[in-house]
Amino acid sequence: MREAMEFKKLFTRQEAESALPLVRQIVADVLATAGKIRALEETDEDRPGLQSELEEHLGELEGIGCFFKDWNFTTGLVDFPSVMDGRTVFLCWRSDENDLAWYHSTEEGFAGRKPLAKSSVGN
Repeated sequence: MREAMEFKKLFTRQEAESALPLVRQIVADVLATAGKIRALEETDEDRPGLQSELEEHLGELEGIGCFFKDWNFTTGLVDFPSVMDGRTVFLCWRSDENDLAWYHSTEEGFAGRKPLAKSSVGN
């Protein structure tokens, strides 16, 4: 369980689901801010404050204990550290998904997503 110590928080499935409404709003803010930055890059305009606004939103997610993983800023992928069957995993949610329904090992990443069983996650 030493690996689990690396994370600020380990979520049960219920805790991650309870955090989803706030996470959903923060991810919407992240994607909107990233969209503004992209638009300004296309016009070569200065983007004062937008980068720090983006970093603030990402910091909010980290403050909750989860991690933003979509560095293209297109879908809004978030991982929640958790423990399943005695090993550390990430509960995985994308902003185009209604519910928390996937997980993957810490090594596999998004490509290794598997569906969550009804009662498989806890800590």
